[in-house]
Amino acid sequence: MIAVALRNLRHRPGGFAATFLSAFLGAALLMGFGSLIDTADGADTAGAESLTTTASIGGGWCLVIVAFAVTSTLSLAARQRAGHVALLRRLGATGPQLRRMIIGEAVAVALLAATVAMPVGLLLGRVLVGLLRDTGQVAAGVDAAFGPVALGIGFGVTLLGSLVAAVAAARRSGRNAAARPPRPRLRRIGATLFLLAGANCAVLTATLMDGKGIDAMQTAGQAGIWASIGLALLAPELLRLTAAVLGAPLRALGGAAGELAVTAARSRARQLAAAVMPVVVFTGIATGTVYMQAVEDEASAGQAQPAYAQDIQTLNYVVVGMIALFVAVMLVNTLVAATTDRRREFGQHRLAGATRGQLLTMVSLEGLLITVTGVAAGSVASLFTILPFGAARIDRVWPETGPAAYLLVVTVALVLTGAAMIGTTRRAVRGPATAAVRA
Repeated sequence: MIAVALRNLRHRPGGFAATFLSAFLGAALLMGFGSLIDTADGADTAGAESLTTTASIGGGWCLVIVAFAVTSTLSLAARQRAGHVALLRRLGATGPQLRRMIIGEAVAVALLAATVAMPVGLLLGRVLVGLLRDTGQVAAGVDAAFGPVALGIGFGVTLLGSLVAAVAAARRSGRNAAARPPRPRLRRIGATLFLLAGANCAVLTATLMDGKGIDAMQTAGQAGIWASIGLALLAPELLRLTAAVLGAPLRALGGAAGELAVTAARSRARQLAAAVMPVVVFTGIATGTVYMQAVEDEASAGQAQPAYAQDIQTLNYVVVGMIALFVAVMLVNTLVAATTDRRREFGQHRLAGATRGQLLTMVSLEGLLITVTGVAAGSVASLFTILPFGAARIDRVWPETGPAAYLLVVTVALVLTGAAMIGTTRRAVRGPATAAVRA
């Protein structure tokens, strides 16, 4: 079955494009931060400390996000191949054979993506070292290095995330298709653990880190990341809740298309949740980090700061940009993959009498539900960072900064979601409906 897995990759490259892109970008980001540790070996004591601090904080945040993104993207790809797996079962493939095929595909894609990501990771590492040199945190003579730490982290996390998702997908594929689907107990337990971790970091920020100055950023940033992932894991339940609350207005606004959108959000919540997850993570991390920096700017205005304060401030601006870009690409990547997979569904709707315009309206309203759900959950997650950090640094839970930054984050999420879903749907409904159903 390993040979079958390799032939699948060769003959169906489009089916693995989303997984490859997720693994590629994640590995590049991790290698970039990992290279700072390699560079620290050739720096003086102060420079090595700055490099290690930047790598440990920024790389630690990225590690969790990248592992989550790679795992969720591969899980989505595996669910989309349910028909292919069912066909192989009917042809006589056994459960162990299917598991070996799925795991073999995941390992091959991860290895290829991490290998291709090496030059990009090298470039990112040089950019980070250059920024640290420009701000005086690293001596001018220190050259960026790219060695075993960068390669180990990039390949290790990418492979581990892919293997975890592949094993989970392989276990599902080995079940009898007629068997009752398992309850989402593990997902909800995982969500609870992540939310508890976020709450713990938030409490530590507001109590133990009160009066610790800029050091409170370390626990405050982690709080928002853990909470974002925890709420993202609850995406199916949150999407159903949003559909129940907004169901009546959407039906009145969209007519038949609105009814279809609300019905899809309720009946296909698990499938559409894959699109909600990156919106939650993007909104939570981007909003939390931007307003955390606003709190820090307000707290440090006119005050003497420790020597490493510039390190962390520089880090925040760079990391939030890199992470926001990564999650934004994952958002579009996931939405395109999830919408493209619905070509057969769209064809069935058209054969039942739906027009292309109604389908585009339906998808637009689904995108609105996805965006509202993701933005609302991400906004809640960002409070795990903003409120305790504000209490610890300025004795207020909110900085004087206005809502402009938050509105920008929401606008970006809405534009990315709408553009990806509507653009992909336009391509999916081209051609005769009968051809789409037979595909």
